[in-house]
Amino acid sequence: MKGRAAVAIVALLPLFACSGHAGGGSVLPTASQSSVNAQEGAMALPGGEQSACTGSLELGNVQCPVILNTLLGIVSNTLILLLGESAIPGYHPSDIRSAYDLPSTGGSGATVAVVDEGDDPNAASDLAVYRKEFGLPACTTANGCFRKASENGETDGSGLPAPSQEWSMEIAVDLDMVSAVCPQCHILLVEANSSDITDFGTAVDTAVNLGATEISNSYYTDEYAGVIGADQYYDHPGIPITAAAGDGGYGVVFPASSQYVTAVGATTLTKGGGSRGWTESAWSYTGSGCSAYIAKPSWQTDTGCAMRTVTDVAVDGDPKTGVAAYNTYASAGEQGWGVYGGTSIGAPIVAAIYALAGNGASVNGASYAYAHRADFYAITSGSNGSCSPSYLCTAGAGYNGPTGLGTPNGIGAF
Repeated sequence: MKGRAAVAIVALLPLFACSGHAGGGSVLPTASQSSVNAQEGAMALPGGEQSACTGSLELGNVQCPVILNTLLGIVSNTLILLLGESAIPGYHPSDIRSAYDLPSTGGSGATVAVVDEGDDPNAASDLAVYRKEFGLPACTTANGCFRKASENGETDGSGLPAPSQEWSMEIAVDLDMVSAVCPQCHILLVEANSSDITDFGTAVDTAVNLGATEISNSYYTDEYAGVIGADQYYDHPGIPITAAAGDGGYGVVFPASSQYVTAVGATTLTKGGGSRGWTESAWSYTGSGCSAYIAKPSWQTDTGCAMRTVTDVAVDGDPKTGVAAYNTYASAGEQGWGVYGGTSIGAPIVAAIYALAGNGASVNGASYAYAHRADFYAITSGSNGSCSPSYLCTAGAGYNGPTGLGTPNGIGAF
């Protein structure tokens, strides 16, 4: 992976991410458990690195799954100005486009919305740094490319929620990943007031009302009976909506289990190998499984789950092979250029791929992807736990739970 030199490492800390609400710590369950069992302690990630989102998951409250891998270093932008782009750790936009055979142009008429919680006061300025560093066109409020809105639709700076250092990392990753994949897309950031799923659902509806053509949701909550009612927020035919599949191994979370979204899992992406020049396996902590509440959509035909099956597609998400993003509103020691992982990076990447493809009017849930299975790289190795039938937690030929149909091979399936 480029740029992972041991220079200017200002922190060698455990892996870190953000929580939807204040509270005690929680254990990231073993791969054979649900990702949403709220327990006490730190979250253990593969290889023994600690921890991810803190805080217990109450039913109906969402959690952001972004993981900041500070073991790989945080680099200030001041140093990058001296050392150059190669010193930025993590995969760059050119790497993402290379890995998934994506065009460098397209999406000029699209508006990709990202839905998060809390305000990031530095969102616009941090986005400007990321895009300038990688030679992407400016995306600002002044030129009409970037907008920030409250949950209820105010775009004049009023009605915004309280600032959040934890969620600012998720916001930064979401904005940067949309930029990396679709530099010509407009971007709409909608900030929910709280971690309640109804606030996030309201924010999704607001994104639609403000003209979003694709919507990314990098958050999740435990499945519970109430998700049947919350599912309506994601029912917007003709507007591709993506959702992170979760980061606790085998187990189902919402809104990834919604019948109206494309659920995005995670892989471990390594440069080199084969004719493609990249190799991938299922990330051992990506989510997958069989919904307990959401009916199986007509376009999904696997036979081992009578209800909605998660996941649909996947992209890189292992924090050890993560992406570069820039954030300055996080806590001290976590500000600057860092390496991020989790299924949260996949939701905006896939939403932006939908924007590149421009087929939104034909999209209903993940139906378009299932009708174009040949346009995926098959992921045939890796597992996120133990289950029966085994394909729900083990990668292999054809559809499988951890990576769904596979990873994008161009934009043909979107």
